[in-house]
Amino acid sequence: MQLIQIDKARYRKHLNRVIVGCAVGLAVGSLAISQTLIALFPDESGSHFHWNLLGVIVTSIGIGWLLNKYRTNPFMTEVVYVWELKKALNKITRKMTKLKAAGREGNPDALLAIHYSYAGSRLLWLLDDNTITMDDLAIKQAELDSVAAKFNLTLNADDYDDAILKQF
Repeated sequence: MQLIQIDKARYRKHLNRVIVGCAVGLAVGSLAISQTLIALFPDESGSHFHWNLLGVIVTSIGIGWLLNKYRTNPFMTEVVYVWELKKALNKITRKMTKLKAAGREGNPDALLAIHYSYAGSRLLWLLDDNTITMDDLAIKQAELDSVAAKFNLTLNADDYDDAILKQF
């Protein structure tokens, strides 16, 4: 997955609309389903937990289906890109201990994966205005650059392919 610069304002606007749409859809859908089921199948004890739960589950599945169906819509481009980037970074994070160990030994694939993780994290944090941890990231990036220089490697995030994680 290539790192690309996306329009922050458009991303935030579309993400907020997706979040609000999902929240409203979940509230309205789950209430409509559960209230319909309660009206059709009332429980004399007054406990309708199972109907409420079923309403939430069915509505959640419906929202998930809609999000998947419209993920290729141009409106969703930035939102889906960020979701996929977070998924790719999570794969790297789960293997970070092994990657760092291999990186200290000069493994170019490990160093590349770590570099991609740092570059992707920087992109996400700038999109979400999470600049508090940027100083820590800069320190880690400097350490990574010194290790790469020690082994005469040039790291480019565009060269990253998640298939290299299989070896770790």
